[in-house]
Amino acid sequence: MRPLSLTSCLAALASFASAELNLSQPLQSKQVLPSTFTPPQVFKNANLVRNTNLDKAYPREVINVVIENIDGKAQSEYYLPFDSSVLAKIGGLEVRDKKAPEQAAFKVEVVGFDAESSVEFYKIHLPKPLAPKAQQTISISYSILSTLKPVPAEIAQTEKQYLQYDFNAYAPSAYLTEKQRTKVKFPNSDIPDYTTVPAELNDEQKADPQKQGSTFTYGLYNNVPAGAHHPVSVRYEYTKPIMQATLLERDLEVSHWGGNLATEERYWLVNQGAALKNHFSRVEWQKQSYMNPPTFALKDLIVPLAPGSVDPYFTDDIGNVSTSKFRPGQKDALLVLKPRYPIFGSWKYSFRIGWNADLSSYLRKLSTGDTYVFKAPFLEGPRSVEGMSYGRVNLRVILPEGATNVKFTTTVPIVANETSLHKTFMDTVGRTALTLTAINLVDDFRDRELIVTYDYPWIAGYRKPIVITLGLFAFLAVTWVLGSIDTSIGKKKTA
Repeated sequence: MRPLSLTSCLAALASFASAELNLSQPLQSKQVLPSTFTPPQVFKNANLVRNTNLDKAYPREVINVVIENIDGKAQSEYYLPFDSSVLAKIGGLEVRDKKAPEQAAFKVEVVGFDAESSVEFYKIHLPKPLAPKAQQTISISYSILSTLKPVPAEIAQTEKQYLQYDFNAYAPSAYLTEKQRTKVKFPNSDIPDYTTVPAELNDEQKADPQKQGSTFTYGLYNNVPAGAHHPVSVRYEYTKPIMQATLLERDLEVSHWGGNLATEERYWLVNQGAALKNHFSRVEWQKQSYMNPPTFALKDLIVPLAPGSVDPYFTDDIGNVSTSKFRPGQKDALLVLKPRYPIFGSWKYSFRIGWNADLSSYLRKLSTGDTYVFKAPFLEGPRSVEGMSYGRVNLRVILPEGATNVKFTTTVPIVANETSLHKTFMDTVGRTALTLTAINLVDDFRDRELIVTYDYPWIAGYRKPIVITLGLFAFLAVTWVLGSIDTSIGKKKTA
């Protein structure tokens, strides 16, 4: 190692302290349009099929539509309308080329009118302007959070749970739609109540919905004008918990010295299902546990972890929860969480989990320069058949002290980001922390990756030892100076 002088050490530390942190701009912005704005009628929907899936605890919609440019000029901006109350619940909206789904998603941004408007739009930017009379097939997918309503709102502990979903028989569109159908997939065939649509609205003169097993079909509807609305409602059995993490705080702490990645996640859960009509019965619950019938209460959570994960923990507001189980494995690892009590409808539960992993599986250094590339999942957490939604996710990546030029990329829609300092034990000016915020996510985003690049010069790795050494020398020097001071009152005796 090259020898360092005291002056060079102090200069290096001063440069670290004064280094500017990178602050990227948010990936999404919202434009406010004048109240007189209407989307230019430059497109028409030649054919549209909407698929609504109600298998999970949130509706998932996929709209496959053939759009056609009916204008005399090439067009690249396609508008998708939503009621303002619904748009606030839309999560994970993505648009792709139906014929080339492996390509990157289209750029999408939210636009709207003034605050009093009831309609807002997503503006979809086509990768290439669509020529006049040309067609393109696009696939629009999104989830709608916190929209399922339990009916009845209160049920007994052993009753079945039924959910009601209200929607529009026509797919949302700002343009004329020549042909369209809507297919609704239910988790089972127990659908006691649903709205019927008159046969005269159907081009095939069939009363809707058309039932086939656990699937309802609405349409064929021809020449549907822009903004058409026909409210329909369905009520179906869903005896599973409807879990939402209203807030998830996820920390990824990178340690170069220890070669460790420490992960901690803090959850605030709520079951949005039907509330209990009477008091909770422990005896009845034990009977149910023995028979293991379907229940709308949350009994446990299974968290898949990456291979090599170690030292897991599970705590809540009271303390350590000993009912958790950890099953390590070479291909995967499972952390089974069992809360202290079953979580019924409208009940809440907050907890935290954490684990360690080998940093070499997530971090690599570029062959030239002092740049490092860190890659990790944006979202991990529980995995279940019924799924889970996330109202707000705050992800914080804590990098080593002295890391600069921080940049990131991810396919998860980010609404805000910030680079700041995070002070921990024996830090000097604090560690660099990148904080990302996303809203209205679902567990389908579990496999999305976050890539963070940053510069970390070799001298930064010795920053803390140098500061500790200098501090120790300063302490010893001060101690020696104070010890050499003569504090006696009388005159010294001479020999």
